[in-house]
Amino acid sequence: MTNETVIEELNTLLRGTYMGIRSFEHYIQKTENNELKSVFQSMQQEIKMNAQKLAERIQNLGGVPADDEGFSGSMHSFMHKAMLPEDTTEMIEDAVKGLDQYGVHYSEELVRGDLDPESRQLAEEVIDTSRRQVEQLKQILH
Repeated sequence: MTNETVIEELNTLLRGTYMGIRSFEHYIQKTENNELKSVFQSMQQEIKMNAQKLAERIQNLGGVPADDEGFSGSMHSFMHKAMLPEDTTEMIEDAVKGLDQYGVHYSEELVRGDLDPESRQLAEEVIDTSRRQVEQLKQILH
């Protein structure tokens, strides 16, 4: 495994993290529920911290960190914003689905094999943040 491979994997994870930040921005703008807005804002802050840690790790490996979600991510973001539900419950369900699908499952697939121990631990922390946020949002739904 080369640093180049690790950097590529971490950059893909970083682009996905930027997608998460952008998605939470959509929820924050759309919801009129101040309590929910506050939950979304704190989740977005956690994701921003993860993006910062990923960028630092990429730099420490000699790479250049991605600075946005990439072309396909920005297309996804555009569609997401256009199709965002008005209903608070549906909005939370949409966030749960996105975090679970991209933040957990897709990210787990992504980092399955090609990371050094330090990078793997960081990737796991990023994925654990998504897992925790999924559970937190599910609690709000019930």
